[in-house]
Amino acid sequence: MRRYLPFVQWFADYSYKDIPKDVLAGFTVGIVLVPQAMAYAMLAGLPPEIGLYASMIPLLVYVLLGTSGSLAIGPVAMDSLLVAIGLGALTLGDGEYVAMAIFLALIVGVIQLLMGIFRMGFLVNFISKPVISAFTSGAALIIMFSQLKYLLGIEMGRASRLHDLIWQAFVKASFINVVDLMIGVLGIVLIVLLKRWNRRFPGILLAVVLGILAVYLFELDTYNVNIVGSIPAGLPAIKIPAINLTAFVEIWPFAITLALVGYLEAVSIGKGIEEKTEEDRLDPNQEFVALGTSNIAGSLFSAYPVTASFSRSAIAYESGAKSNFTGLFAALLVLVTLLFLTPVFYFLPKSILASIIVVSVFGLIDLAYAKRLWRLRKDEFIVWIITFLATLFIGIVEGIFIGVLLALLLMVYRTSKPHIAILGRIRNSDYYKNIDRFSEEIELREDLLIIRFDAQLYFGNTSYFKNQLYRIIDENENKIKAVILNAEAINYIDSTAAHMLRKVINDIKSKGIRFYIAQASGPTRDILFSTGISDLVTREYLFVQVREAVEHFDNVRKSSELSDRVASQSNKIGQANNGN
Repeated sequence: MRRYLPFVQWFADYSYKDIPKDVLAGFTVGIVLVPQAMAYAMLAGLPPEIGLYASMIPLLVYVLLGTSGSLAIGPVAMDSLLVAIGLGALTLGDGEYVAMAIFLALIVGVIQLLMGIFRMGFLVNFISKPVISAFTSGAALIIMFSQLKYLLGIEMGRASRLHDLIWQAFVKASFINVVDLMIGVLGIVLIVLLKRWNRRFPGILLAVVLGILAVYLFELDTYNVNIVGSIPAGLPAIKIPAINLTAFVEIWPFAITLALVGYLEAVSIGKGIEEKTEEDRLDPNQEFVALGTSNIAGSLFSAYPVTASFSRSAIAYESGAKSNFTGLFAALLVLVTLLFLTPVFYFLPKSILASIIVVSVFGLIDLAYAKRLWRLRKDEFIVWIITFLATLFIGIVEGIFIGVLLALLLMVYRTSKPHIAILGRIRNSDYYKNIDRFSEEIELREDLLIIRFDAQLYFGNTSYFKNQLYRIIDENENKIKAVILNAEAINYIDSTAAHMLRKVINDIKSKGIRFYIAQASGPTRDILFSTGISDLVTREYLFVQVREAVEHFDNVRKSSELSDRVASQSNKIGQANNGN
């Protein structure tokens, strides 16, 4: 029960003294959530009420299934933009567009639920931090520029590339509505100033209230100011989303992207908050289940895809949220809004909603991290800048896929040419260290080559290992009498590498050079025996420490008792692996 229904665990440990804190945090989040939900629905190309629907049922489901007490689930800018991009590529009428967004929530939920059931949370580990940072920064800029049509009061088509957005705004510059622009700019300034003054003060709510009052009292709608207009009151009916297999074929790549990006946002936010609270509650695989179930349930109530919000989760944490009850009270405020307060938002200017989006996503632009990469890791900076530019000028989905591909290629490149160190004994000690790092303290011997390979041996680096070893031997002509491989960093040897190693050992031995292996870990020793390498490097040439291998070479004596026990143990495991 506790594994599949996390609320059983936290509710059993819940202290009723924390209820006031959760109520305060929940209503504080709800005050921000209501206008943000409408703004993000607008960003997704959907009516405002769809954002409110997505801010209620998914929150309640997450209360029961989620593992983080501070995550604020609901509509977010990133997912909203991806929805707009994915559905914008289809030829859909207004009603079809809304139906497809709801259907997309169902697909995303099913994907996330299945990934959670099959415990595939590890897949997100392949998205590196430079890729996440670059993708988020690029998407944030696109989100900000996509709001120009509301801030400037002009008509702009759907676009997901920065240069397209700028060009459209430039072409329509002569049609700018000055009143819309003034309201939007004042909204941005007000929210920013209030945020700097007191992060807990509901500056977004105040901007919404003042925007509504300004339009109503001064009749600004007569100046063609874009307003929200009528929002249907009441709750949506329970309805299974319309299944469209033809459209599914076209949007499934966006659904997978949404599922992974949404999950990644939730987990990264949750872990970030846990680092501050020193808790360890978040279960990555259960989060997949929680988000997936939330999206599936939301689709039954006319919601579009949701995930955790950076800004609202931060508000929940700063407001003292103690448990998942925070989401319950935030959902209650949305419920009250849907039942009684929708007429209030009739005169809400869309430029105010745009200002909320601009301020909310501005903090996602992480140029400071890019600067650190430039100083410390040039290779990862290249991944960052290419991902960033691809996101801006090629596309959101293409940007993250390009970034992941580059990060994986960088990883493969690094492992294909790992660090190789030649070791020597530090004077008056039994330590064998890199001669390049301890050159002045090392006793270097011409007759003995001690080499350390700092990576697993696999098909991608076998040629590099062999070539580097032969190069070092050739450079020392006929002086080397023995090679000692320090295998402490080699945690795996695949079949290709094992075949290469057998050939190398045979070749070296044919030249009259002995070959020793020292400091191999248990799993590596198992592979040495199971692949037949132990037939070439018998157990008297396997050592626990480099020192023992050196002493054996110098004295040609029997290996130590400990080395013999290690070799014997590995031999038994290797035979078991071979079925002997």
